[in-house]
Amino acid sequence: MSFADPWPAPHASGPVNATLTVPASKSLTNRYLILAALAEGPSLLRSPLHSRDSALMIAALRALGAVVEELPGEGDFGPDLRITPLPVGRHLADPVAIDCGLAGTVMRFVPPLAALIDGQVTFDGDPHARSRPMSPVIAGLAALGVPVAAADGAGGRPGSLPFTVTGTGALDGGYVQVDAAGSSQFVSALLLVGARFRLGIHLEHVGKPVPSPDHIAMTIAVLRELGVLVDDSVPNHWIVSPGPIRAFDVRIEQDLSNAGPFLAAALVTGGQVRIPHWPQGTSQVGDLWRTILPAMGAEMTLDGDSLVVRGGERILGGEFADTSELAPTVAALCALAQGPSRLSGIAHLRGHETDRLAALVTEINALGGSVRETADGLVIEPAPLHGGTFHTYADHRMATAGAILGLAVPGILVENIATTGKTMPEFPLLWQAMLAGSGPETAQDVAAAPLTASHLEQSAS
Repeated sequence: MSFADPWPAPHASGPVNATLTVPASKSLTNRYLILAALAEGPSLLRSPLHSRDSALMIAALRALGAVVEELPGEGDFGPDLRITPLPVGRHLADPVAIDCGLAGTVMRFVPPLAALIDGQVTFDGDPHARSRPMSPVIAGLAALGVPVAAADGAGGRPGSLPFTVTGTGALDGGYVQVDAAGSSQFVSALLLVGARFRLGIHLEHVGKPVPSPDHIAMTIAVLRELGVLVDDSVPNHWIVSPGPIRAFDVRIEQDLSNAGPFLAAALVTGGQVRIPHWPQGTSQVGDLWRTILPAMGAEMTLDGDSLVVRGGERILGGEFADTSELAPTVAALCALAQGPSRLSGIAHLRGHETDRLAALVTEINALGGSVRETADGLVIEPAPLHGGTFHTYADHRMATAGAILGLAVPGILVENIATTGKTMPEFPLLWQAMLAGSGPETAQDVAAAPLTASHLEQSAS
């Protein structure tokens, strides 16, 4: 079967009992890639993510002049990366075009980097990408004196892809206001490059609260780790001092958000899933699984450095606030719960890879569920589900939500499972390995399987 065809989501015949690791964090990998491109010298990323989003980031950095080399490494899911930074102020002999795909980190983090290059850089992406909000990045760059214009003849709309950044090779920086109510990435985008502005940057958010503050905290933690001075002592203000970014050698944590569907499988099947190498301290939002899943009826323990989740007799509904990118997995579990649930504080998910709130309502209800939108989230009532096609809207987290439902509901077909290649190309094989009760050695076999390349090709189409 081709993964371009609907994927029959495996139905669990009994409790799962599996130990597995997942690929590296996309959020950390792409932040470190941006900072490596601006560092004082070559940097090494050990066990980084290899997925469509990270490949698009690497291609963007190469187009701007950085050198990214693959080196043998000890990670289960691909080689290490050595990055020789791009020459800030480099003159582009010809205009450069950057494909953002559907990667928010590429379309938002790279334009400020392009402002430090002398020349024209045009950004575009997948059809879905043209509906993702971009105005705060564009407005922020314009306020800093960077010309940003709609790409000629591309048929875009104001404040979205495609657009062209004309860099002059250097920026003064200084004070700038943005409205980052649509995404925390608008803040991170300017903070990541601010140290290379002559005056640094003083960024102020104006508007409704910034969603996903954990992702801004991640950006600040990584900057400080590399010697960058960041003052976030005043709410909605971030000041990055000008100065060097230290070259580094770092091992990337596995993606704790992407671990969520596997941990959820323990609840759905009443089984056990063990994830080795769970970090003791982390800036990843996925660490919230340690509070979310026990609230839904799971037993959770830390066995050394392994997180162990055991499912109980039922899944509990409840109130879940600010679940951010974890919301599709939480929603899938709530659709299987014995009791009503409310998810709040996630209005910004309407501007992600797709409108995730509308998509979850449409797809779960099409299977017999009872879900409705609120101003900032979802209300989910218990209802018997049946088989059918679960559409993904080119959104990797919709695909994994469909897989979770398929564990409990026979006959679910997930449309375009290959979209998981955005952050986890190995997902379908790891899912099958989990159901087979595989150990860590199977994860290495999965990483080497030729399906990975197939996923990347199909998810790029």
